[in-house]
Amino acid sequence: MNKKDQYKRLFTFGSAVLLMVMLISAFGIVWYQFYSEVIMLPFYRRGNWVLIGIYTVMASVFFKAYGGFRVGYLKRTDAFYSQMISICCVNTIAYFLISLIGRHFMDAVPVVVLTLVDFFIIGLWTYLTGEMYFIIYPPRKLVILYGSRQAASLVMKMSTRVDKYMICESVNINEHPDADSVKDVIMKYEGVIICDIPPEQRNDYLKFCFENSMRAYIAPKISDIIVRGADDIRLFDTPLLLCRNNGLTFEQRFFKRAFDIALSLPAFIVLSPLMLVLAVIIKASDGGPVLYKQCRLTIDGKKFNVLKFRSMVVDAEKNGGPQLCTENDDRITPVGKFLRKCRFDEFPQLINVLRGDMSLVGPRPERPELVDEYIKQMPEFEYRLRVKAGLTGYAQVTGVYDTTPYDKLKMDLMYIESYSIRNDLQIVLMTLKTMIFPTKTNEAVDPIITGGNSNQDGKEENK
Repeated sequence: MNKKDQYKRLFTFGSAVLLMVMLISAFGIVWYQFYSEVIMLPFYRRGNWVLIGIYTVMASVFFKAYGGFRVGYLKRTDAFYSQMISICCVNTIAYFLISLIGRHFMDAVPVVVLTLVDFFIIGLWTYLTGEMYFIIYPPRKLVILYGSRQAASLVMKMSTRVDKYMICESVNINEHPDADSVKDVIMKYEGVIICDIPPEQRNDYLKFCFENSMRAYIAPKISDIIVRGADDIRLFDTPLLLCRNNGLTFEQRFFKRAFDIALSLPAFIVLSPLMLVLAVIIKASDGGPVLYKQCRLTIDGKKFNVLKFRSMVVDAEKNGGPQLCTENDDRITPVGKFLRKCRFDEFPQLINVLRGDMSLVGPRPERPELVDEYIKQMPEFEYRLRVKAGLTGYAQVTGVYDTTPYDKLKMDLMYIESYSIRNDLQIVLMTLKTMIFPTKTNEAVDPIITGGNSNQDGKEENK
């Protein structure tokens, strides 16, 4: 292992502390200069400290949720976008908190100026820490091992992060029957990517990497994801991994439903005026229906009608059966392009969530016809029906428009196997970033954190 790697967490932590100190100092200056003396009952010393402490906690939570502290992990643009959204949320909440303390709406100009200053601080911090990280930790030289399938798509994705990965060689293990020769190749580099090779050989190379403190990146199979969600237990002195394989527990389903109602009901009320405006625009654009409903599948394969704002022409599939929607599909209306890009076409699904057909977070609901086709190609696809379909999901905030169904399946299973309310909340927050800063396709995608849309609209039943 490179000796500098052991200090990587220290570098990340130190840079995060520096950023927080600058942002909190800026807030402290604004508070003392513009608000602390004009509120109805000014605080004494400790009251001011408590308010600054609350701001610190909020900033830490939002930056952590959006991955704003992950120096070297995100692209600089993604890190900057994440931090911008975080500081906007924090400063907005801080303004309302200050107004609550002052018992009337306080002057918002200082907070707006604070936000602009924060943007400058964040931009400067992102650039400088990115440059320092690149100098201290240059791109890691890697070799990729693959078997029956070409690893071209994975290589292409990782090659978009030239600041982090440098794939120097690829090895087809079928052309190297001697494992020792493959291990000799591995030792030339700083890490190995293991992609689609037989389990026995993969285990051999993994142990070899472990013995030599060599970093290994693994493209997981479905069984790997299931094992990742296992519980550690012991039978006397024998360690076991328990895979429950039954979806969410009763307690998890109960709290998930409470979470759905607690967030979707206020969201529906707040967004109602915007949805009314969108409905008028859709109706005025071509005179067609505003909403459409379409049969989709949710938990245990139950059918329900999903509601969406119409973003395609009426009778979009009059010339054939179910058709997947592509990014530049000519059936999408001009208004529909805007709705899809900003994810506004999904807003009516809050009604589905309140009804209990869907959850706020979960695998995106698919059409029965498409599910049947996917199951023929990959029988494991029905595993994602262990939970309710979601308005947003892990595959939507980490995938892109043209992510393959198999990769979406793996991401959905990763979500199910590691489910928690905290993960749900983080995905909801990341969805906001996806709406504001959408990415396009795998041609220009950050393989680590990206936004995306997996809508696959087809034949519409107008409502």
